Amino acid sequence: MSFFDPFFKKSRLDKAIKEAAKARKREGAEAEHLFKTAYAGFAEVIANDLLFSETLYNWGFALLHEAKTKSGEEAAALYEDAIAKFAFCSTVNPASLGAAIDGGVAYMDLARNKGVAPTDTLYEKAKQQFERADAIQKGTASYNLACIFALRNDEDACLSALEDSKSSGSLPSEDDILNDSDLDGVKHHHWFMDFMASLTDAKENTDEAATSVPHEPESTVAATEPDVATESKPLAADETKIASAPAAETVVETKPEAPGSQS
Repeated sequence: MSFFDPFFKKSRLDKAIKEAAKARKREGAEAEHLFKTAYAGFAEVIANDLLFSETLYNWGFALLHEAKTKSGEEAAALYEDAIAKFAFCSTVNPASLGAAIDGGVAYMDLARNKGVAPTDTLYEKAKQQFERADAIQKGTASYNLACIFALRNDEDACLSALEDSKSSGSLPSEDDILNDSDLDGVKHHHWFMDFMASLTDAKENTDEAATSVPHEPESTVAATEPDVATESKPLAADETKIASAPAAETVVETKPEAPGSQS
C-alpha cells in the first residue's frame, strides 16, 4: 500500500459524502446520477481491500452454515444476513468467486425456507449470482444453474448448463446428481438419461485408458532432484485464475442443501 493511499481514500470519501448530500436535495435523473456517483466513490474507497473482503466472505460463510442448523424465521434472518455480507464482499472485491457462488446458495436456501415458487425473485437472484460466478470462472456454478432450470422445467437450458458443468470439470458425482431432488422434474426425460449414460461411458473409457498405458520399468527411470518450484505450497483451484480472490474463498458451497439439513 502506498504511503499516500490513506490520504487519497479520505479525500475520495469526503467527495462521495458531499455528492450524496447534494443528491438528497435534487430530484429525478440529476439526483439518481449524483447518488450513483457517490456510490462509485464509496466503492472506490474500499475496493481491493483483500483483508476486508476475506473477512466479509468468511463472516457470510459462517452465517450461511449456521442458518442451515436453524429453521423458520430464525434461519431466514441468518440467510439474509449472509446474503448481505456476500453482497458487501462482492462490492469490495468484484472478482470474489466465493461470494458469488455462496451468495447464490444463500438465496436458494432462503427460497426453500420460504417455500416460494421457482419463478420467485429469490430464485432469480440466486440465478444472477451463479451467472456472475460463471463469468468469473467458467463452469464453476453451471450445475447450480442447471438445478434452477430444472425446477423451472426449462429442459434445454438445464441440459446446456449440465454440459457446461461437465466440460469445466465441476460436475458432482453421478450418485449426487441422481439423488438431487432439484432435478426430479427432468430425471425421467430421455435427454437426461442420455446425459447420465455419457458420464458412465466417459468414466469407463478413462478407466480403460489408464489400465492400457504401459508402465516404464522403474530401473530405467532416471532419478532426478525434486523441482524446487513444485515443492512450494500449491495454489488453490480458483487462485490460479483469480489473482485477487482471497485464499479463504477456496471453500465454497456448490449446491444448496435441503431445508433442515446440517453441514
